[in-house]
Amino acid sequence: MNTIPTVNFADFVSGDPARKAHFVQALGKAYQEVGFVAVQNHGIDQQLVDGFYQAVEQFFALPDDIKSKYEIQGLAGQRGFTSFGKEHAKQSSAGDLKEFWQTGQTVEDGEVISEYYPPNVQVDELPAFNTLGFQLYRNFEHTGKYLLRSLALFLDLEETYFDDKIHNGNSILRAIYYPPITSEPASAIRAEQHEDINLITLLVGASADGLEVMDTNGQWVPVKTAPTEIVVNVGDMLQRLTNNVLRSTTHRVVNPPRERWHTARYSIPFFLHPKSEVRLDCLPGCVSDSNPLQFAPISAGEYLDERLREIGLKK
Repeated sequence: MNTIPTVNFADFVSGDPARKAHFVQALGKAYQEVGFVAVQNHGIDQQLVDGFYQAVEQFFALPDDIKSKYEIQGLAGQRGFTSFGKEHAKQSSAGDLKEFWQTGQTVEDGEVISEYYPPNVQVDELPAFNTLGFQLYRNFEHTGKYLLRSLALFLDLEETYFDDKIHNGNSILRAIYYPPITSEPASAIRAEQHEDINLITLLVGASADGLEVMDTNGQWVPVKTAPTEIVVNVGDMLQRLTNNVLRSTTHRVVNPPRERWHTARYSIPFFLHPKSEVRLDCLPGCVSDSNPLQFAPISAGEYLDERLREIGLKK
């Protein structure tokens, strides 16, 4: 595997049944074999992406004492700022070389689930950071919904199977800052090898290379995409729901070569989650004699809580 597969989102929304069917099979096959794809013509507003990246750089350039006032205790990093080195991979105790900001769901239709979500944290110094983040969140939600519709068809489910499960879901928009490396790291890299927790992750752009995925032979492969493409990968919740039919692939963000240690890296992934009460019990159609049941029943909320403890964000 020299690179990740590429699919054209325009095929799925084209209105042409043949193109749509081709996309469904291409996406499903890629997620069975690799777990990562590059998506062309994804429908996420590039001007919005560029604007938010600028706002993200401005936020992380603020003095530490200003950023720290947005680190809210008791939220396990699910809203607002998380300072450098707080998060680590579940198999590692070394903190990743990053800090980040998280924006969560804003319920606008009065659904009672809003009572269970903490309010989003607003940055007083940068109003555009707040508004652009909200708009980008909605863009990601829209594209993510249609990608899940494609996967529903691939799994022989109703096309809209996931729609009500992710409506007002517990999704997270994360803005990550990997600062310049100023001394020899003790053991950590920018993000140690891990798998994502959620259903799917949509990653739009990154200011520098570094993302690598592990292929089926256990080798690390750099992810190279065009600037106009997004990277979308399977998370552990979807792998669990499909009884390992779709793969949540191990990935990491490596440190740059020593001559580029002075450079920073920014990244904006969107972690698409269902509502917390949604069951992740394996789909019956994904369990067979050749692929017996591999996971115990659990809800999305229970699973998220378990994983947040494993990565050090929740005590």
